Amino acid sequence: MKLATLRTEHPDGRLVVVSRDLSRMADAAAIAPHLRAAIEAWDTAAPALQALYAELNAGQHGGAQAFDSLLCAAPLPRAPQWCDGSAFLNHGRLMEKAFNIEPAPDAQSVPLMYQGASDDFLGPHADVPLPSEADGIDFEGEFGVIVGPVPMAVAPAEALAAVRLLVQINDWSLRTLGPREMRSGFGFLQAKPSSSFAPIALTPDELGPAWRDGRVHLRLQVQWNGAHFGAPHGGEMDFGFGELIAHAARTRRLSAGTVIGSGTVSNIDRAAGSACIAERRVLEILDHGAPRTAFMRFGDSVQMQAQCEGSGETPFGRIAQRVVEAAA
Repeated sequence: MKLATLRTEHPDGRLVVVSRDLSRMADAAAIAPHLRAAIEAWDTAAPALQALYAELNAGQHGGAQAFDSLLCAAPLPRAPQWCDGSAFLNHGRLMEKAFNIEPAPDAQSVPLMYQGASDDFLGPHADVPLPSEADGIDFEGEFGVIVGPVPMAVAPAEALAAVRLLVQINDWSLRTLGPREMRSGFGFLQAKPSSSFAPIALTPDELGPAWRDGRVHLRLQVQWNGAHFGAPHGGEMDFGFGELIAHAARTRRLSAGTVIGSGTVSNIDRAAGSACIAERRVLEILDHGAPRTAFMRFGDSVQMQAQCEGSGETPFGRIAQRVVEAAA
């Protein structure tokens, strides 16, 4: 099934079920007022939501309305936790080559992950206010999962059973601020503003064979200011979501509603392009000795949509945002 959240005065918004073709929606407040409540009561909420979804797709729901993603917040406007991995090792290897960084000795076996802010996720069409162009504004296209409760020290195979929904993410980054925070040993804070989400959160079965081995096997189409930027494939993850969830839960339990990200989608084949500006700049350093592509400016726009091969369908909908100067 496909779910979305409409913006309301309540910080968690209002839950709706969306038809498979993204044309119609049905209010789900009688089942759960918002997605966080549905995730926390998944065993009872999911069957009722699935029944409403079937009714909507069959054209049998009398209260159905046209779906408009412009009305959407992030599927989870706020979450108990947001942990973002770096599951595509190609991205890290490029950084290491460009900046002569020694790889971590266990980089092949232990995924990198940071804990970001989860109190203010942005919707798919929200303007992105940031304080300064000098901070190195960058987009990062990736996939993610929303999980139910996860026990501490869970095995990767068992961790996948906790996946409730799949999401598509733009994990905004401020590249000028990142190096200092990494050197501090305390991790990202200012370098990671609020992340953005595509409008649709969907159950893994919606992707059919495109969800396997804990990976989203779809290309992530990225456009910057209307021009093609990249279309890397999500299936090239070196660590699947089972491993990422297990890594996050190694020493603690994860609450229902925790979001786990894949990190920037990155492919070895350069023809796929990139899902972030930093990676393109690194390739330019390797090829030409210096970067040629600048980071984003105020007024720039970015669009992202995961696309099914053959049908061209965009199961998560689209992220389409503009960077603006934050009000003083």
